Amino acid sequence: MLFSPSGFSECLREWEDLERDYQHIQDTHRLYKQKLEEVTKLQDSCSGAIARQRKKLKELTVSLEECKENHPTTKLSPEDVDAIAGMEGSIRERADAFSEMEAFLPKKNGLYLTLVLGNVNVTLLNKLSKFAYKDEYEKFKLILTVILFVFSFTCRFLFSYRALDALFNFLLVWYYCTLTIRESILITNGSRIKGWWVFQHYLSTFLSGVMLTWPEGALYQMFRNQFLTYCLYQSFVQFLQYYYQSGCLYRLRALGERHNMDLTVEGFQSWMWRGLTFLLPFLFFGHFWQLYNSITLFKMFQLPECKEWQVAMCSCSYMVLFMGNFFTTLGVVYQKYMNNQDKSKNV
Repeated sequence: MLFSPSGFSECLREWEDLERDYQHIQDTHRLYKQKLEEVTKLQDSCSGAIARQRKKLKELTVSLEECKENHPTTKLSPEDVDAIAGMEGSIRERADAFSEMEAFLPKKNGLYLTLVLGNVNVTLLNKLSKFAYKDEYEKFKLILTVILFVFSFTCRFLFSYRALDALFNFLLVWYYCTLTIRESILITNGSRIKGWWVFQHYLSTFLSGVMLTWPEGALYQMFRNQFLTYCLYQSFVQFLQYYYQSGCLYRLRALGERHNMDLTVEGFQSWMWRGLTFLLPFLFFGHFWQLYNSITLFKMFQLPECKEWQVAMCSCSYMVLFMGNFFTTLGVVYQKYMNNQDKSKNV
């Protein structure tokens, strides 16, 4: 193939432009690696400084407590007492400030994340990435809730195949297992999720795994429709919670009353008191359904023909779910009621 001189000159100019661009890319990448090393050093320096400051503040807190305990003998003046109170308030504020700082610093993974992911750093170092991951988590929950609703409806009313039931239970195992991993990453990045609402996902993963291994038989068929109807109701309630909690959280964040990394949960928390109390009957009904499942399975376990270990395991799991969900929700309601009573007395 022959090239004209003008065509070759144009190719040469284009190559020279590419060479300049390549040189620029190399310089930019070199600068990027340099800044990355600087950022790593700054992260280590900041983490070390915070750790040292925490240690000194802890020692100072102990010293202040000793001063207060020995107040009659040391004869502190009123000004000294006020100074101690001021320092204690500043120490608490500084602890909160350190927590905010550490949300943007690399930290060691917890035991669960270490077992699942190893020592991979999962800390997201800017607000945009944190919010994007949180929103992705919320969308994931919503999409899977809809899929689980449709799947449970199909298994309950359209098809009665053990293979399809097994696929549904496998989906539940994958869903809850994925939730536990994502929630652990979000907690590492500053999300404040109450302990029970995280633990119930571990328990739900175990429960779904046990249901997956339950072999076909008369006892499985006895419990099947009740289980699928419960899953159908649970998916409906979870959709309600996501829809209304996300709107409530958006309003409270705009007012500065909630943390930007707060999440929707499958339960009731104190911030939901304004505007979301209508969800409580749905939640309590679901909690007592878990108790009903536990009692049903316990009665099945007492039958002479019961040979499957899954019956007892599922019964215990549903009982723990009921107790955890019911008493956690009841505790939130009681605490909020008492707070409102105290406010009314002060007024």
